[in-house]
Amino acid sequence: MSLQMVSALSNSSLLQPGFSLLNFDGHIFFFGQKGWPKRSCPTGVFLLDIKQNELKMKPAFFSKDSCYLPPLRYPALCTLRSNTKSDEYQYIIHGGKTPNNDLSGKIYFMSLVSKNSKKMMVRCIEKDLDGDVPEARYGHTINVVHSRGKSMSVIFGGRSYTPLTQRTTEKWNSVVDCLPSVFLVDFEFGCCTSYTLPELQDGLSFHVSIARDDTIYILGGHSLQNNTRCPNLYKLKVDLPLGSPAVTCTMLPGGISVSSAIVTQTGDTEFVLVGGYHSDNQKRLVCNTIVLEDSKIEIVERVSPEWTPDIKHCRIWFGCDMGKGSVLLGIPGANKQLISDAYYFYILRCKEAEEDKEEELTTQTCSQTSSEDPGDSTPFEDSEEFWFGAEANSFDVDENDTYNEDDEDDESETGYWITCSASCNIDINSWVPFYSTELNKPAMILCSSGAGHWVHAQCMDLSETMLLRLSEANVKYFCNKHVDLNKGLQTPQKVVHLKKQPMKPLRKKKSMKLATSTKKSFLRRLFE
Repeated sequence: MSLQMVSALSNSSLLQPGFSLLNFDGHIFFFGQKGWPKRSCPTGVFLLDIKQNELKMKPAFFSKDSCYLPPLRYPALCTLRSNTKSDEYQYIIHGGKTPNNDLSGKIYFMSLVSKNSKKMMVRCIEKDLDGDVPEARYGHTINVVHSRGKSMSVIFGGRSYTPLTQRTTEKWNSVVDCLPSVFLVDFEFGCCTSYTLPELQDGLSFHVSIARDDTIYILGGHSLQNNTRCPNLYKLKVDLPLGSPAVTCTMLPGGISVSSAIVTQTGDTEFVLVGGYHSDNQKRLVCNTIVLEDSKIEIVERVSPEWTPDIKHCRIWFGCDMGKGSVLLGIPGANKQLISDAYYFYILRCKEAEEDKEEELTTQTCSQTSSEDPGDSTPFEDSEEFWFGAEANSFDVDENDTYNEDDEDDESETGYWITCSASCNIDINSWVPFYSTELNKPAMILCSSGAGHWVHAQCMDLSETMLLRLSEANVKYFCNKHVDLNKGLQTPQKVVHLKKQPMKPLRKKKSMKLATSTKKSFLRRLFE
């Protein structure tokens, strides 16, 4: 195992615990940035480029038929193939936190549609579900199992907010473990079924799950209710006959007490377990090899890399599987006496040097990693899973075009979330796009009354056709409050003034006769 440091150029503040990595044919995409997307990359998805130990991020694009995808932290991800031997696959994304700390319960499918070196384009489709739909959550896992020629997804674990009926003022935004139910999701028919198994008594989050054929192994995890990391090892077996599916659970010996660990696949049946935490105040620096053969699992300790002093003494660490036996690890930059919100990153190669040369470094396996939320636990519970992975824009990206956060405006100073009128109903915590032209901010229009002020188009009950017409035409707009004071909405047309023709000068004879006649009239009145 070898460890190599990489430098994040100009945008390391976007890379923080909770974001994800998506790997399509060796192209790694970053998803789940810090905060809402901004102008430089309105989709919030970036292509990750690692060259000469430098990490660069280039804006990526969504196809025109893609749905809106908010930046989600701590989601559950896995790959889905049409069959076990297919080379084509897509990612399933479920749950996670939005930048407003709202939890998502939606499921998205993401696939690669264009590999153009100038513009990498992906497609994102939202999937509707029916039945026992799992509640919104984060810190959980999702896997795909194959049985009798059929496939289904399995969702387990995670955390969610306390139900509204149980909240108190002191613990309004507190989180709890989700019930230890197992959800089977059939994407072909869009239905979900939940199963309650007696072997699963406590809720778990930030655990490790590895799927192989019709079996899922669940290792470790953290229970908020008991504040423990029990060395549990569960074996879930899913049978998919023509009738109703059957789910069984077996508790196996030989588990490990760990949370927030990362798993990378190094062989057909071999995986490596890296990172995580033993307890609230102890990182886990030991690595393990996991072997799955003949419906059995074997976990043995292996030689760990030579961790740097910065990694050994840092308070938190986090990372993600990059595929082919490689892991991306991050530590806070404060350990190097720099700004506290910056992070430093390392690539851990778990394969031997000879094997590593035969395969591309930046390729991801379909195994599921786990993560921990720093905002809802102790300072050490910060390890989050990375996965890498946005709408077509009018600009192309060249090799030197990277995202620079310094070019952005401070979104907190903009007026998108103002109360524009007495009837304004735009709330940053609940707003969703209303017009097709909106992405992550509400459409606004300038009222020309007085010095002018901005209002939300949705609050003014403007149709999308009228909004586009007002934005393109040379007209003044007045909001609902000032429209009665300004009846003339159209900019007055420019008045063309007619040129006055100069009067023609009188002829000399006529002017002399007029002067003589005037003089005689004056003298007659004078002597009378």
